[in-house]
Amino acid sequence: MTAPLYQIDDPAFSQLIVGSALLDQLHSGCRWAEGPVWFDDLQCLLFSDIPNQRILRWTADAAGGGAVSTFRQPSHFSNGQTRDRQGRLVTCEHGLRRVTRTEVDGSLTVLAETYQGKRLNSPNDVVVHSDGSLWFTDPTYGILSDYEGYRCTPEQPVRGVYRIDGTSGEIACVVGDFNQPNGLAFSPDERTLYIADSGASHDDSNPRHIRAFDVHGARLSNNREFALIDAGIPDGIRTDLAGNLWSSAADGVHCFAPDGHRLGKILVPEAVANLTFGGPRRNRLFITATTSLYAIYVSTTGAQRP
Repeated sequence: MTAPLYQIDDPAFSQLIVGSALLDQLHSGCRWAEGPVWFDDLQCLLFSDIPNQRILRWTADAAGGGAVSTFRQPSHFSNGQTRDRQGRLVTCEHGLRRVTRTEVDGSLTVLAETYQGKRLNSPNDVVVHSDGSLWFTDPTYGILSDYEGYRCTPEQPVRGVYRIDGTSGEIACVVGDFNQPNGLAFSPDERTLYIADSGASHDDSNPRHIRAFDVHGARLSNNREFALIDAGIPDGIRTDLAGNLWSSAADGVHCFAPDGHRLGKILVPEAVANLTFGGPRRNRLFITATTSLYAIYVSTTGAQRP
């Protein structure tokens, strides 16, 4: 008997999925796949294989399949990634505990590595705002052991969420009360910032929820719990154009309506770490899950920028 692909909690979820779609396994052999970012101009996806210290590139072909090659190795235990307003790759590096930008000529520019004179913990995930600012999370996963970085004692007093100003490059801590801040995503209108807390990864009594904040330029307010993950932890998250939030979880991808109630799940055979919308119409959900890269077509469109 074939295992079900979907769990429908609200009939509205049926309008967001393609009932006949297949969950395609595009690649396997990773130790912990993470950080997918889509390049529409190149029709390719970059994603991280953290413990193997490499960034891989999946390039699409006309039939919907593709080939995988190595984009960068060593990657300094790269994790989450995005593109800035100019289309350049921005990467969170566990190993060197920094956020970098890959320039057109392939050189690296360091955007953040310290805050108030102390080294960051291990930048984890990053998103871009239309004003050019970059927002990233800084949990301690990369310094907890030598598997996804280098074991080290934290220098920062908090596990914070930071904003890099798009003009001045100034770094500010916008939230400092997370247990382990992880994935983050803006709503389509950028009035809300969603941030996952995956503290339960190492202690079941810690949070496994997604929080929401109102965005006022460089400030956040109105902190509230948006959704709770009932299988594993939330890691990478994305929103679609309708404002629904799609979150990684231990049993697949969970989809939540803008009011926070769960619409349903896409069930994946491996624990999911991150996801992103891509493809020519941004209606293909690329999923990094433990050892593999998966993809599935959906009936909605990703809201990520640029």
